[in-house]
Amino acid sequence: MKYLQAKATDEEILKNSENGGAVTAILLSLLEEDKVDGVLNLKKGDDVYDGIPAYSKTREELLETSGSLHCAPIMTSYLIAQYLKDERIAVTTKACDLMAIDEIIKRKGMDRDNVFVIGLNCGGTVNPLTAEKMIELFYDVDPSRVVSEEISKGNFIIELDDDTTKEVKIDDLEDEGFGRRQNCQRCELKIPRKADIACGNWGSSKGYTFIEVNTERGEQIVQDAIDKGYIECKEASEKQIAIRSKIENVMIKMAKKKQKTQLEKEYPTTDEIHSYLTRCIKCYRCRDVCPICNCKVCSLEKEQLQQPDTEEPDPLLMHGIRMSHMAFSCINCGQCQDVCPMDIPLVKMYQKIQLKYRDATGYIAGTSDGKIPMFSGEKEEIAE
Repeated sequence: MKYLQAKATDEEILKNSENGGAVTAILLSLLEEDKVDGVLNLKKGDDVYDGIPAYSKTREELLETSGSLHCAPIMTSYLIAQYLKDERIAVTTKACDLMAIDEIIKRKGMDRDNVFVIGLNCGGTVNPLTAEKMIELFYDVDPSRVVSEEISKGNFIIELDDDTTKEVKIDDLEDEGFGRRQNCQRCELKIPRKADIACGNWGSSKGYTFIEVNTERGEQIVQDAIDKGYIECKEASEKQIAIRSKIENVMIKMAKKKQKTQLEKEYPTTDEIHSYLTRCIKCYRCRDVCPICNCKVCSLEKEQLQQPDTEEPDPLLMHGIRMSHMAFSCINCGQCQDVCPMDIPLVKMYQKIQLKYRDATGYIAGTSDGKIPMFSGEKEEIAE
């Protein structure tokens, strides 16, 4: 039981989910069979650009989270470390979420045995503000009319409130500065294989979810869902496995190409970096949103590093400390850059340091086993 195709047996799930609804059905199986206390994932808020973390404890709550949200690049891993570490939970994760979970575990911030991880293949997400502008410019429609969206076969596809669809090639959008967030364009990890199971539509038959089983617990999760009648499965064919692998490899090749362009050819000079950092107003949003940075006592707030309120913040001191603590474990999730009010290209700087550290030591943030990152949570208390 390594590669499977699965779909839900529940008609309500099939109606409201995508690609057969296997993910929702498996999560429901874990919840109703009392394997977990709750399910952590995202649900749609006011529209497709508004993703809200949701902790579901009932069938009704869980079904509200069905479907994909590519325009809601929200991280949920930090919620486990800060609020749910003592709960038995199931969580859906993109690759970056799973990498964050892995780094938090190394910092003693959560117990992996308490977390059932359902991984989701991810080709990238779109900033919600960028998405709305993009839909106005390239699709010539009011963004509020979009009821769902998906990325398929190299196209960004939107469905409108009159059941019609429009699509534009991702490459064309990104050539004009739209499309996926730049950190997503550079991401090499498309299938989260540290999850118990990894799910997606690459290579699957219509109406089915392609599942890769990665752990013994993952095999048990799927088998229990089959035995209890939540899903029906069939083996993936060699052709489907090959198609999925080809898609993954093409996307990895594209990511490496983007790294070369964005982290080398387009990387800011030392003077430009200094100029960027002097914009910093020391609002700490980058620290607060980082899914890995969860220390109870932040080094940036230690008394010896404080400056009088009347003085201009020293951004080099602040960012030097953050980089020395976090850049080696940067998972390229892009959250810090998304929230920066001064548009500082933080994730570019952090990822470049992490990749240099990777090349020098072999340590890949959020992926490598058996190696402790340079700044380890063993030396700090994790926030509760």
